[in-house]
Amino acid sequence: MAVEMLSYIDRKSPIHELTGVTKLICFIIWSSAAMLTYDTRILAFLFIFSIVIFLISKIKLKEISFILIFILVFLLLNNIAIYVFSPQEGVKIYGTSHVLFEIFGRHNVTIEQIFYQINITLKYFTVIPVALLFIATTHPSEFAASMNRIGVSYRISYAVALALRYIPDVQRDFRNIALSQQARGIDMSSKEKLPKRIKNATSIIIPLILSSLEKIDTISNAMELRGFGKNKKRTWYSARPFQKRDYLTLIAFALLFVISMVVTYYDGDRFYNPFV
Repeated sequence: MAVEMLSYIDRKSPIHELTGVTKLICFIIWSSAAMLTYDTRILAFLFIFSIVIFLISKIKLKEISFILIFILVFLLLNNIAIYVFSPQEGVKIYGTSHVLFEIFGRHNVTIEQIFYQINITLKYFTVIPVALLFIATTHPSEFAASMNRIGVSYRISYAVALALRYIPDVQRDFRNIALSQQARGIDMSSKEKLPKRIKNATSIIIPLILSSLEKIDTISNAMELRGFGKNKKRTWYSARPFQKRDYLTLIAFALLFVISMVVTYYDGDRFYNPFV
């Protein structure tokens, strides 16, 4: 069976054993540290640490490869856009200009611009593995309970949980409909020309949309019949109490954030400048 994107992957690992609240708070702390700093040393350390966390989680790279490739393509386009629209951003930030070669006009290639865009790339590489791990190692119901526990409305929390639960269902429906249509002779492979493949794709998308709407209606009716949203609070079956490992993890991530901010702002500037 094909691996489903953005779905919970059950494993026996130290990361899975942490409560959803712990993982959510740690992810917020981690993302905040990565977004606030432009210190290459901090970003490199966080990137290496994220790889270590990924290995500890026992999640295989092939299980998240599709979404990872999609994000990397977006990252490439983002880097191209940064250079096209602001080719001198690195020069403005670091205050020096070491030109490697000219292209045209202000679009020359400088070491400062390359260094700046390396930092941008490191930010993505730092956050992406942890974000994917958070989704892959946290059950949707526990994720909803975690959001509610930190103050998010349980209605919003439950809606997020339903969305995460529904992603694997949509993927399964898509595969089933695609196989059914291929059995009827509708070719979606690379053998067909692109316009024909796009036209054939509508024979999958329309049934997928209709089946999704039917499921949404069924779930909405079931929730309404059970009185969902009547009370201001609710309990969660998947909620887990904090253990010693949760407290230790939160303390470690809090210290990591504090150290990152101290190193980043010790000279009053969050940009690490190796050119001075």
